[in-house]
Amino acid sequence: MNAQDLKNSILQRAIKGKLVPQRKEEGTAKELLAEIRAGKARLVKEKKIKKNKPLPEITDEEKPFDIPESWEWVRLGELGEWCSGATPSRQHPEYFGGEIPWLKTGDLNDGYIKEVPESITDEGFQHSSTKINPIGSVLIAMYGATIGRLGILQIPATTNQACCACELFSGIYNKYLFYFLLANRKNFIKQGAGGAQPNISKAKIIDTIIPLPPLAEQRRIVDKIEKLQPDIDAYDKAQTKLQAIEQRFPDAMKKSLLQYAIEGKLVPQRKEEGNAKDLLAKIRAEKAQLIKEKKIKKSKPLPAITDDEKPFDIPDSWAWCYINDVAFVTKLAGFEYTKNIHPNLVKNGIPLFKGKNIQAGYLIERFESYIPEKISDMLPRSQISSKCLLVPYVGTIGNIAIFNGKYKAHLGSNVGKIEVFNNNEIHVLEEYVLAYLKSYTGYIELTKTKKATAQSSISIDAIRKVMFPLPPLAEQHRIVAKLEELLLLCQQLASQSYSPL
Repeated sequence: MNAQDLKNSILQRAIKGKLVPQRKEEGTAKELLAEIRAGKARLVKEKKIKKNKPLPEITDEEKPFDIPESWEWVRLGELGEWCSGATPSRQHPEYFGGEIPWLKTGDLNDGYIKEVPESITDEGFQHSSTKINPIGSVLIAMYGATIGRLGILQIPATTNQACCACELFSGIYNKYLFYFLLANRKNFIKQGAGGAQPNISKAKIIDTIIPLPPLAEQRRIVDKIEKLQPDIDAYDKAQTKLQAIEQRFPDAMKKSLLQYAIEGKLVPQRKEEGNAKDLLAKIRAEKAQLIKEKKIKKSKPLPAITDDEKPFDIPDSWAWCYINDVAFVTKLAGFEYTKNIHPNLVKNGIPLFKGKNIQAGYLIERFESYIPEKISDMLPRSQISSKCLLVPYVGTIGNIAIFNGKYKAHLGSNVGKIEVFNNNEIHVLEEYVLAYLKSYTGYIELTKTKKATAQSSISIDAIRKVMFPLPPLAEQHRIVAKLEELLLLCQQLASQSYSPL
């Protein structure tokens, strides 16, 4: 139950006679109604108010619930004089800007009305059918988006035609009527639905039935509601805070899981799985052989990683290295891909990945441009057809995603490739590299040399120099499997709508 539901529940209890106990010494609503009707008859006789058409008797079928014996069901029209306002002609500027407050439904605030932004002149008042409603009048909006909105006047004021005002007879507490109307708002909105512009009429309002307690009980009900309001407000603040925490929880948990994973804390280490130093030695030996066979170029050696540079401690079976030690990081751009610069782009062909296709660990496989098939193989530096990580180095820095290699594609001029070493059993998992680069530490490492220009950028060399905590291959598999299991749970939590206890 949220705060609004709690408030609605309290209001419903109030109008059913269940919020405060009844007291015999306070009399009955039947006696109160007799006094109201006698007083109204006197006012009619004295020509202070007009005699209204009798309201229909209330049938048992109309009564939505039982009320205490000391209460009575009555129609709103019996509680006071109801009237709607009017708008002086806008073609006469002299009708506006005077001393008489003029209220529109947008000025209603579900509380006390102490001032309004517009006013009319005496001339405007005389040339319209609006009425000056006295202090204490209860107002309700009848039209449009504000239908059912309320207010209690603390200043005498006129209203426009979209607002209905009630000047209550003696014996009716205006705040009791206010809270009844508030509790009944959904019903008024429902009655107003169906037309081009939602609206309720004055006739519908005065025909609405209300459970009426004795005057003293009306006041006790209002006092109880208002004593409970600070508790409702406190509940609302606590609930809002809890909701914010729950909404943040899946994302915070996801970040924590990734950080635990890349620090070696997500799954236990196993001696039989060997160690990352041996894996690194095998990769370096394989790379040396490929260089000897002139299949790859020899890269410039990177400096040894000092203890001061390491952002956290890792298990003994792990090893700190650089991305460049376990992968080939290359800049594949051989052409520009805008239509103005590269006229060979077409609407169908080999898809072209741009930076915008790589977002938050996922590939967005909706393509704006394609390379004609007949020239695709003529662009080998930008062509990809095997599993790798794609990384923008201009613009959306920090976004990484895995390309599965199940189809042929091309990379745009601002997208690089991280192709992890993969030679039989001597390899590194792309999914583990992705998890690291998506973690807090990985992101910091990746973007630490980011240039803050019109478009953020990093160099390919900066990607190669990203420090990387390497586990044994079998442990990489277990880490990735555990992350998939737990991140799915985070995703499910994030997709669930908030439902407080």
